[in-house]
Amino acid sequence: METTVKKYTFRDFASDQEVRWCPGCDDYVILRSMQKALPEMGVRKEDVVFISGIGCSSRFPYYMDTYGMHGIHGRAPAIATGVKLANPELSVWDITGDGDSMAIGGNHFIHLMRRNIDLNMILFNNKIYGLTKGQFSPTSSVGQKTKSSPYGNTQPPFLAGELAIGSQARFFARIAGNMPKEMTDTLIAAEKFKGTSLIEVLQNCVIFNDGCFTEFTDKSVRDDRQLHVVHGEPMIFGKDRDKGLVLNGLKLQVVTLGEEGITEGDLLVHNAWEEDPTLHQMLVRLQFPLVTGIIRSFEDVTLEEREDALTAQVKANSDFTKTDDLFFSGETYTVE
Repeated sequence: METTVKKYTFRDFASDQEVRWCPGCDDYVILRSMQKALPEMGVRKEDVVFISGIGCSSRFPYYMDTYGMHGIHGRAPAIATGVKLANPELSVWDITGDGDSMAIGGNHFIHLMRRNIDLNMILFNNKIYGLTKGQFSPTSSVGQKTKSSPYGNTQPPFLAGELAIGSQARFFARIAGNMPKEMTDTLIAAEKFKGTSLIEVLQNCVIFNDGCFTEFTDKSVRDDRQLHVVHGEPMIFGKDRDKGLVLNGLKLQVVTLGEEGITEGDLLVHNAWEEDPTLHQMLVRLQFPLVTGIIRSFEDVTLEEREDALTAQVKANSDFTKTDDLFFSGETYTVE
């Protein structure tokens, strides 16, 4: 079997299909970031698979010159899981949106996180149902006016990271849809991670929810309103790099360097590898600054490793060496 990986460029992963998203949509950034990331992942083109559900994001497999499947609403995690279990050598990517993953696909989403199978999910979050023309989604803000909530949405939103980590996610990253370099780096890190990785992209919908993350992602404010965490580095932000986070009792607190004797040494240092998710959840829930980057990256035993260990144990203690031994062993058989 050939194991050498040829040197690819982003063009090798771009299909011949016309990309049909609205002009100005952040989906274009995600697509190009992925096409640029794949050549850096060290995987063969024929070993890459994209599985999607339903929504604007789910056109993604058409635009990648790889194997792929446009699935059904909310069910991409089940299909992706089957693909990965059938061929563990594949690099499998689940492409989904906030409605596809956390409404009709909510059960599949939480169990994918819990099982920790070695695949990747990119969640395009624009706080709206875009393909069906502007209904509120599970991540829409309270008070948000949409086609299905003309007087304002009354339902509290999910935070993708909070739901994922609460479902035992081992890898969670959040990135703005207008930060292609950071997005490319995050995609590469997700592929290298052993286990389920979730990347939430804060993606602007220029037609039905324009500006949904502008207060944090606009270039004029993002340095002052985003904290991009990096494992092993102090939690510092601001255009002048003069703000940071400390733990005050059971709450995170924003402090200014130089005030009240605060120095960089007083700031929290990000530990994405920590098994205990308590601080990771606090970072996900923090309203200001908005925390982006790889928030959690704890390597744990994968589903495949557990299944392989159990299979080996059962085989070692079994009188059966092949399926026919079971079929012709009598009218009944006993599991001990």
